[in-house]
Amino acid sequence: MDTVAARAVYRKIHDNIATVIRGQDRTIRPLLAAFFSGGHVLLEDYPGTGKTTLAKTLARSIDIPFRRIQFTPDLLPSDILGVSVYNQHDGKFEFREGPVFTNILLTDEINRASPRTQSALLEAMAEGQVSTDGVRRPLPEPFFVIATQNNIESRGTYPLPESQMDRFMMRLSMGYIGRDEEVAVMSAQGIEHPLKQVRPVSDAAEVTAVLHAVRGVAISEEMKRYIVDLTAATRTAEGIALGASPRASIALMRTAQALALFDGKGFVTPDYVQEMAIPVLAHRLFLDPQARFAGLSAEAVVTRVLQGIPAPV
Repeated sequence: MDTVAARAVYRKIHDNIATVIRGQDRTIRPLLAAFFSGGHVLLEDYPGTGKTTLAKTLARSIDIPFRRIQFTPDLLPSDILGVSVYNQHDGKFEFREGPVFTNILLTDEINRASPRTQSALLEAMAEGQVSTDGVRRPLPEPFFVIATQNNIESRGTYPLPESQMDRFMMRLSMGYIGRDEEVAVMSAQGIEHPLKQVRPVSDAAEVTAVLHAVRGVAISEEMKRYIVDLTAATRTAEGIALGASPRASIALMRTAQALALFDGKGFVTPDYVQEMAIPVLAHRLFLDPQARFAGLSAEAVVTRVLQGIPAPV
């Protein structure tokens, strides 16, 4: 698929989502960058800002299988991955697939499940497969996880461990929309939710073609070194106990390639790397206790790193 065709696919999916999710281009654009880069997204924000609706609208915009899991404290790994059941007719165990065997998986309120259950997604998100009963079971392609969590609730929740956070290509926050957009949302839901009107505008074949096109976007060695310098600087930044991993460098490269493709360009420029730096890097940084107490944020650290490292000309 050439750049023009890939951009057209992106545009029609973006516009379809925007009919439901008003005033959130700053979230839709990076979400689709992660989707078409083969990554996964953590949506973290206040209750009622549209996190679940955004995930559902993306799923309905593409004619591919979609499943949702409501994470609760009593959820088990087998509820996600599947379980082997004894068949009395042939005297053998047969595997019944869990909801993870889909193309788009919404894990709602992921931090309400125990760490044991959360870890059931690690292999699936990193390798596109699950291993049960000693058997490797590949997941469908594309495979995209959208996880949601409320960032102000702590009762009955389990913080995501570092390894889980690193599996997410980016973390996004929707935030509150403007006054006019909120009025438009109220008007749109006067009779029924606009989500019910969403119809597929793309399919698995087009999505797969765009995924391959993203990897074909040119990125110079100088730009790769710039990305590595950014991620490496987070590891030595003041107030940081744990910096970004090499996986973050790859994620930053892929999402920058996706943005370039969305804009009809065949190569990556520094502004795309800078646009993706905070969504891709910030959630991978863990501040030391003193820095947290002083009010330092991971986003501020990434901003400081961007200001301190000159971009390629």
